[in-house]
Amino acid sequence: MKAKSLLLSVLSLLPTSMMAQNEVPAPVTPLPNENQVEWQKLETYAFIHFGSNTFGDREWGYGDAPLESFNPRKLDCEQWARTLKAAGMKGIILTCKHHDGFCLWPTKYTDYSVRNTPYKDGKGDVVGELSAACKKYGLKFGVYLSPWDRHQAFYGTPLYIEYFYSQLQELLTQYGDIFEIWFDGANGGDGYYGGARETRTIDRRTYYDFPRAYRMVNELQPKAVIFSDGGPGCRWVGNENGYAFATNWSFLRINEVYPGYPNHWELQSGHEDGDTWVPAECNTSIRPGWFYHESEDGKVKSVDHLVDLYYRSVGHNGTFLLNMPIDKDGLIHPVDSARVIAFHKQISSELKTNLLLKGVSIKASDVRGKSFSEKQLTDGQFDTYWSVKDNQKEPSLLLSFKRPAKLNRIMLQEYIPLGQRVQKFLVEYRQGKEWLPLKMNEETTTIGYKRLLRFKTIQTSQVRITFQKSRGPVCINELGAYYAPNAKDLFVEKVEDVESLPFTVSETLADAVVFDLGKEQQLKAFYYLPDQSAQHKGLVSHYELYVGKEKGDMKKVAEGEFSNIRNHPIMQEVHFTPTAGRYLKLKAVRMVREGEPVGFDKCAIQ
Repeated sequence: MKAKSLLLSVLSLLPTSMMAQNEVPAPVTPLPNENQVEWQKLETYAFIHFGSNTFGDREWGYGDAPLESFNPRKLDCEQWARTLKAAGMKGIILTCKHHDGFCLWPTKYTDYSVRNTPYKDGKGDVVGELSAACKKYGLKFGVYLSPWDRHQAFYGTPLYIEYFYSQLQELLTQYGDIFEIWFDGANGGDGYYGGARETRTIDRRTYYDFPRAYRMVNELQPKAVIFSDGGPGCRWVGNENGYAFATNWSFLRINEVYPGYPNHWELQSGHEDGDTWVPAECNTSIRPGWFYHESEDGKVKSVDHLVDLYYRSVGHNGTFLLNMPIDKDGLIHPVDSARVIAFHKQISSELKTNLLLKGVSIKASDVRGKSFSEKQLTDGQFDTYWSVKDNQKEPSLLLSFKRPAKLNRIMLQEYIPLGQRVQKFLVEYRQGKEWLPLKMNEETTTIGYKRLLRFKTIQTSQVRITFQKSRGPVCINELGAYYAPNAKDLFVEKVEDVESLPFTVSETLADAVVFDLGKEQQLKAFYYLPDQSAQHKGLVSHYELYVGKEKGDMKKVAEGEFSNIRNHPIMQEVHFTPTAGRYLKLKAVRMVREGEPVGFDKCAIQ
């Protein structure tokens, strides 16, 4: 008793700052729940689009496809699972019912299902077969159920709501554990509707009574994450191209966003002032379409393209949901399977060896206490992290290599159970006596669950990371540096493949070109293909980009160098923080050949 009293007396004499330094940093809201944290750790998983659309060569079925058309003669869900396991995927989400209303399970509530098709003489259950295959191969299983139904005659009435929830209950109770439930944001429009063949509109905010769905999921599948445009478990990233912006907050203003949210471009970066944790899921298809089309066999995304999307989804604080269309035989096409497995091997190769695990000193400018030291950065444990004392300004990490090392990748992770904090950071490397900033094609703002940085190979003895702005004491649980000899620091699409906003050239100056988009829009990227003639006239070496609502009032959104453009005049790609504007100006700070006016072959704006 005396010893305990003595200990308390001693502790009471310690400075408050000394007591606080070993305390866990206070959470910074909003915070994720346990399901969301575990979901984000999955990083990559697969979408499967398959159904009557596959056999009608459609993307969005009208709801009138004949049941006898669905007859995959070699369907093998284990082939799907084996392939995707080999591709590093952690789970599969199946389109159990798409907008056409056709159901891949023998539901009790409609005849428009696999039960009345030639497949297995009406005794098949694709949902059940895939659920079993996922279990066999150690993959998680998820379900997509379209709220919109273009087949049912009673869509748009209160009766349809009861039909929808009856089917949802079947999926939640008959197929084991489900890790994600997907509610598509496409709702209402023209359709078959039992033969009416008309257009129907619904109130997207209220018609489906989504809070009822959330209650049902929480009761029947308490570990599942719910997807929709606005969550509540995870959100659509605002595009179907498979990437999030470099600045990506896991927050939304939850009462503003709903399925079919018109300002969907905001979802690409989230809401920094959001009140609820709703992280981004980046979805795209390995082909141009979501369903299989034989005409797209030669249009499967390249390995380089898929690798780029990984860095811009998982590496931008999101997850990567890659769609694999099933062909008419009921299999993943061999081109698709080879490509997705090669993609996984490439990523694994690039991030195989963390150079910080051996022969590197990591020194922090400040440490909160022994439990939060620099050692936690490379211990491989998710729940340990480096942190600093409260109110520390611009804390930093100094990485010192025993001998100069080559590197072209850096990975940072925040400990998200305590919130997303970092708002801006700077990475520099030592060259002689100088500290030079790493040149990247994106801003270094948010980190979140994971941030992956790509850059041209450097050789250096020291790297310094400074956390310039944060919502609270930084909490970094993993840090990595990598050298990938054959990796690219940037994936460049062909300019003709880039979907550009329409624009005209408004003004041409000696050192600049001004583009007019006709109306105010959210702009986020600029693509510049230099002059492709033999003379390569007007090559811009160093540039600045400006965006504004008026030509006379534009602000700088990006600046940098088009590296090696003299010798390799390929398309240049610049991404910047989304900015509202009607005008975009490309200003040449330096030309390859001084005195030449700015020239280009093609440009694109997104």
